[in-house]
Amino acid sequence: MQTRLDAIIVGAGPAGSTAAILLARAGWRVAVIEKQRFPRRKVCGECVAASNLPLLDALGVGPALRALGGPELRHVALMCGNNEAIADLPAAADSRHPWGRAIGRETLDTLLLEQARAAGATMLQPWSVQAISGAAGDWRVEARSVADTSTTVLQAPVVIAANGSWEPLPAHRPQRRRARSAADLFAFKANFRHATLREGLLPVLLLNGGYGGMVVADDGITTLACCIRRDRLEALRQAAPGAGAGALVERWLQRECDGVRLALGRAARVGPWLAAGPIAPGIRLRADDGLLRIGNAAGEAHPILGEGMSMALQSAAMLSARLLEAGPAGPDPDAGWQRAVASGHAAQWRREFTPRLRLAAAFAHGAMRPWSAALLVALARHGPGLLTLGARWGGKVRSSVDLGALAVPAGWRPAGLDLELENST
Repeated sequence: MQTRLDAIIVGAGPAGSTAAILLARAGWRVAVIEKQRFPRRKVCGECVAASNLPLLDALGVGPALRALGGPELRHVALMCGNNEAIADLPAAADSRHPWGRAIGRETLDTLLLEQARAAGATMLQPWSVQAISGAAGDWRVEARSVADTSTTVLQAPVVIAANGSWEPLPAHRPQRRRARSAADLFAFKANFRHATLREGLLPVLLLNGGYGGMVVADDGITTLACCIRRDRLEALRQAAPGAGAGALVERWLQRECDGVRLALGRAARVGPWLAAGPIAPGIRLRADDGLLRIGNAAGEAHPILGEGMSMALQSAAMLSARLLEAGPAGPDPDAGWQRAVASGHAAQWRREFTPRLRLAAAFAHGAMRPWSAALLVALARHGPGLLTLGARWGGKVRSSVDLGALAVPAGWRPAGLDLELENST
């Protein structure tokens, strides 16, 4: 069965749902393919910088985020062993939204997905992409239901890759089977109740062989997330054979950082530790790739800056603004038009986000070495303004999105797109 659309989006995380909302509101026929059931937990630091709040308002989830999210994030800290340095976070220029918040991905992703559905986007969930063929202007995407293995083939002139770091598209899966390296980084995350982390504080953890962060998010839950080098994780496993990786990482964090140990003194973990990786920071946009890419599918920074959510939301809005220049009638199927869109998007993406990738990489590598981590804390204690300036350079207060280019069309009303997906064999 073949179904014609204007755009097919792979992935319903913050990037995919943002693009679906904006395109569907403009009258495009949009389908989103997402293989996970929502709500679902995900390895993520869960911080939403203040720079994103006007965009989230425009997407229709701002009020819910403010009602459900954690306390305003007003301070940042570096924690290394028994030393720490604390500084003010910079306030955003928009006086209505000066401070960032933290909210669980299971909450934020569901809010955005429901807005996309209300805007008229069709959700194929849980469905997985089996194959993508064709070229710009004439794509064919084969998808299969996770629930009953039925399949369908969708056609559209535009395909947007918004898949996550650890969920590569079919053509890219062999690339993930790269050689193992001692420097590979694995990400871990757990939630805790009754932790004693100071509200409104965003600590960055400098660890021997890794880095991490803590934050108080929605419902009073404290999120603890980190990245650890493969060789450090293997050493922990060898020292305690048979122990689970999550338990090893939790003990390592408390041993390495007094701030973590004190915050978790009487805390109770909520659910299991989540793990993913190895992470692969870098730029994935390619000049010869006909797919349009947003979120981690376009590029990924070391998560030490907590800018993953910003890059997902803002890159989706940036691309949507370019696509909407085609007007509410839908996309131009001409491949040349799409090459121009892709080229402009890639140039803007690199201009806006490459500095963050470079800053995050430098910070991450400094955080994982004891001597440089101690130097970073000493510098921050001597001059706390350096931390504030670093947060500003890291994108916490400035958005890459022109909200004027994303105005909701006059007279817009949500209208569902009825796709009857027939089984095919």
